[in-house]
Amino acid sequence: MAINTKIALVTGGSRGLGKNMAIAIAKKGIDVIITYNSKKDEGDSVVKEIESLGQKAASLQLNVADSGTFDSFFAGVSETLKNTFKTDKFDFLVNNAGIGIHNSFIGTTEAEFDQLTNIQFKGPFFLTQKALNVMNDGGGIVNISTGLARFSFPGYAAYASMKGAIETLTKYQAKELGERKIRANVVAPGAIETDFGGGVVRDNEQLNKNLAALTALGRVGLPDDIGGVVAFLCTEDARWVNAQRIEVSGGMNL
Repeated sequence: MAINTKIALVTGGSRGLGKNMAIAIAKKGIDVIITYNSKKDEGDSVVKEIESLGQKAASLQLNVADSGTFDSFFAGVSETLKNTFKTDKFDFLVNNAGIGIHNSFIGTTEAEFDQLTNIQFKGPFFLTQKALNVMNDGGGIVNISTGLARFSFPGYAAYASMKGAIETLTKYQAKELGERKIRANVVAPGAIETDFGGGVVRDNEQLNKNLAALTALGRVGLPDDIGGVVAFLCTEDARWVNAQRIEVSGGMNL
């Protein structure tokens, strides 16, 4: 009997936390489409890794800052679903792609603000809107936020504000898409050792130590701490989890 394999689309799945999420999702027996912004080779590498786990995978170029490209992107998604996955819809959307800009509230420029808005809020808003045309009923949306939407560190006023907006949007998505049985949840990582924001948490030893001291479990996070939580939300085990914010920070600033 043929098993109806689910498919997840992970934006920014070619590196960092997105790569970890994509691989963790594949380990749950779910096929994966990832996106990369500029480095095709990184996307291809993740596809090979997912295929080595026995799942189908594909990699597509996407710049989430440019909502004008979303129609052509989803035309590519439809083509890929047909050719690679022999279907016409996918099930889960993980809005992960993003950047970090570190600047004080008073120092934040309008250009930085607009860039963050386009990538962290406007992009996921309209990408998800268009994704609904090729999503199955009964699937799910996972929006990636940050611990910085709950607690504050100087230098992240604009970034954290966009994530706060995403968290509010998630509740509205859960409410309005409930009739299609599509769930919407937020995963909010704390400080993680990746190349995000120039790798500051990973590479600045003093900052790493300071953040570990603020965390109940006594260290900063690693990518492996996050991917499995996102993957869980793409499984039947999470079928009754909806409109929730799951902070994955080891207990920062409690």
